[in-house]
Amino acid sequence: MNYSKFNRNLFHSKNLMRKGFFIFGVVFLLVAPNSYSQEKTTKKMHENKEMKMKDTKMETKDPMKIMPNGPQPDWAPTIDPQMLAVIEQFQSYENPPFKGATGFQYRNIKLPANAVMDLLHKTGVKPTESKVAISHKILPVGEEGVLVRIYKPKNAEKENLPVIVYYHGGGWVIADLDTYEAAPMALSEKANAIVVSVAYRQAPENKFPAAHEDSFNAYKWVVENTAEIGGDATKIATAGESAGGNLAVSVALMAKELGVKLPVHIVSVYPIADGDIDSPSYEKYANAVPLNKGFMEWFFDNYVPNWSTNNDPLINLIDADLSGLPATTIINAEIDPLENEGKVLAEKMKAAGIDVERKMYEGVTHEFFGMNAVLDQAVDAQKFAVDRLKKSFKK
Repeated sequence: MNYSKFNRNLFHSKNLMRKGFFIFGVVFLLVAPNSYSQEKTTKKMHENKEMKMKDTKMETKDPMKIMPNGPQPDWAPTIDPQMLAVIEQFQSYENPPFKGATGFQYRNIKLPANAVMDLLHKTGVKPTESKVAISHKILPVGEEGVLVRIYKPKNAEKENLPVIVYYHGGGWVIADLDTYEAAPMALSEKANAIVVSVAYRQAPENKFPAAHEDSFNAYKWVVENTAEIGGDATKIATAGESAGGNLAVSVALMAKELGVKLPVHIVSVYPIADGDIDSPSYEKYANAVPLNKGFMEWFFDNYVPNWSTNNDPLINLIDADLSGLPATTIINAEIDPLENEGKVLAEKMKAAGIDVERKMYEGVTHEFFGMNAVLDQAVDAQKFAVDRLKKSFKK
């Protein structure tokens, strides 16, 4: 046997093994930290997501004592803790930007009302049994009819009750009867009244004045057919939030112009009352949540494309002839681009001789009115509205 050749081969094999181990070591040193870093980053992202979705201080089973996780945001340094807890939950949904989105797409995102329901679910508190009965009807008005949802107190089914025709918010573009169900249910129960919630047509599929026409036609039907739903024709009011707050006033203006019986009261909650996006509150709360300056422009673009030059009094309520309107209650939120126009509308109504009262609730945002399950301010605002309604119903 050639031992010399054998030794050379053995030496060569050992060399190859050493090189192999060296290369493996280098690759390990290069790859392992990156793998570890990637794993660490993935873990961190997961933790961040968990933190973002973490229950909002759920040590309590009392929905009124739910507290937020973080500090007040820059856009709302005066926000109430109860309100902030709702906003944090709402922001956890990571809704896409409204710019570039269609009306249809944005009707399917989660809204502040969903945040309230999710907070209630997290407390483990079971919802109280509803004290109102719910039914639906398609009113034979317009080309296709208008769907309404009717709320009636369970303990007063045989009475001729006052009627409140209610209009939901959503910038005439998004949201629906479900989104805004909390407010009409509360008004029905607390005012002992029938509430007719109107599903008006929405933009951009149906532009101005489609929503206004449906809203007025539904109101007119209720005036002419009050007995059919068990109501008292002498005690009919209008109410609404945001775009619906605009509709509650606009319907009364349309009734005055067309010779239809006026409502006995108007409840207008943070109404869209003009198209001035440079008002003090628009500037101060340009980046507010859930409603801000850009979002309002998006709503206007969808429903009233020529809104910047359109002076129609049904949009610019503050420039309308407000004389002869019934007693009106205006409710505003402090942290809201629409706060200033609610104030101006109240001033214009007062100058026109209208019995108008306005309250601005500090520390809360747009959409707070229907959040009575988790916000003390909403409980107070609903009581204010109901007390004013009852006063008008007694006359």
